[in-house]
Amino acid sequence: MARVMARASVKDWNPEDEVFWANTGSRVARRNLIWSIVTEHLGFSVWLLWSVIVLALPKAGFDFSVDQLFWLVAVPNLVGAAMRIPYTFAVPKFGGRNWTVISALLLLIPTAFLTYCVTSHASYGMFVLAAATAGLGGGNFASSMANISFFYPERRKGFALGLNAAGGNIGVAVVQVVVPIVIVAGGLAFASLMWMPLVVIAAICAWLFMDNLTVAKSSLRSQLGALKRKHTWVMSFLYIGTFGSFIGYSAAMPLLMKTQFPEVAVAKYAFLGALVGSFARPVGGWLADRIGGARVTLGVFAGMGIGVLVVLHSLATHNFGLFLGSFVGLFMMAGAGNGSTYRMIPAIFRAQARSSDAAKREGAAVLGIASSIGAFGGFFIPRSFGNSIAATGTVDAAFYGFLTFYAIAFVVTYWFYERKAFTSKVPSLSYARV
Repeated sequence: MARVMARASVKDWNPEDEVFWANTGSRVARRNLIWSIVTEHLGFSVWLLWSVIVLALPKAGFDFSVDQLFWLVAVPNLVGAAMRIPYTFAVPKFGGRNWTVISALLLLIPTAFLTYCVTSHASYGMFVLAAATAGLGGGNFASSMANISFFYPERRKGFALGLNAAGGNIGVAVVQVVVPIVIVAGGLAFASLMWMPLVVIAAICAWLFMDNLTVAKSSLRSQLGALKRKHTWVMSFLYIGTFGSFIGYSAAMPLLMKTQFPEVAVAKYAFLGALVGSFARPVGGWLADRIGGARVTLGVFAGMGIGVLVVLHSLATHNFGLFLGSFVGLFMMAGAGNGSTYRMIPAIFRAQARSSDAAKREGAAVLGIASSIGAFGGFFIPRSFGNSIAATGTVDAAFYGFLTFYAIAFVVTYWFYERKAFTSKVPSLSYARV
């Protein structure tokens, strides 16, 4: 235990030094990345539990309307988005290893609360409260990404952050595959109980095998400086379109599929979008490392706009195959966009900051801020579907709203990060082509 405590706080950390990276840095960074992925994976799984649970509630005797079910899907994303800001600032305050342990153990709250609701036949209000606590799982992403950003050199950040995020994102697909099987085999209560021992194991392993980096320590004031940066808000807006779409569609897709194609066995297909989107994230980061984050992001928003038009056509013709294919395409684009936008952020703040240390601190803070604002898309998308159905009986209005947003995001990306007239006048901002 003494050796664990001694290793837990690393004072000398310089991943940009190729000798240090080859001899020590890569091994330590890889170990922390592995356990960061494990805990973040469980966080996403708990966060998106309700995307599957809502499908089983009517059969279990809970008489909730479609709009009420969409609220249960949306509320975890609302809380998860809000939790990402304090989770980001917790890493420099408490240390990456320490906060990973705490954030993992906090996942016991939503799993226990969900078990209580389904076994006691609780009121709808209690279900909403239980769904809200699942948002704790959404906060894990921000702290995990902020922490891992300190471990890797700039030349490897795109892939490392993409891999870390993808490992977490896959938790969405896993929960949508595993939970329906568990519900059939053991009932609703087991859908939440099964995660508890995994959470405890992850917390123990994070304590034993992760590290706190002294270079990640900073005051709240130094982190809040990122709020004054214009590009903090531009990138946060773009992240609504990428990650907000990924998490919003992930949460809503099972219920959306059930309402639009009631004849289809939802459990066979609902996980596909999240799975593809998760694997596309590191690919987006990898492409951004090579051809430029802005160029990849432009392609993403163009592709998402086309995808929405195809989805609308599939709904009009009631073509499930086309619906599923176009939605998987949307997930693929959103996943790649998650990777490309997150690769742009460290490059932006490296160009703007006065020192490399300031760049890392502000960049890490923006990763959390953008992830928080972007995650609000995970609330608005399910609520847009619910409101559209309640007002018109269809989801078309919601999709037209998404199409408008993607068009605006395309223009914003071009204007700030790809416009030649802009980058030629301000050469230091050519970081957009990383």
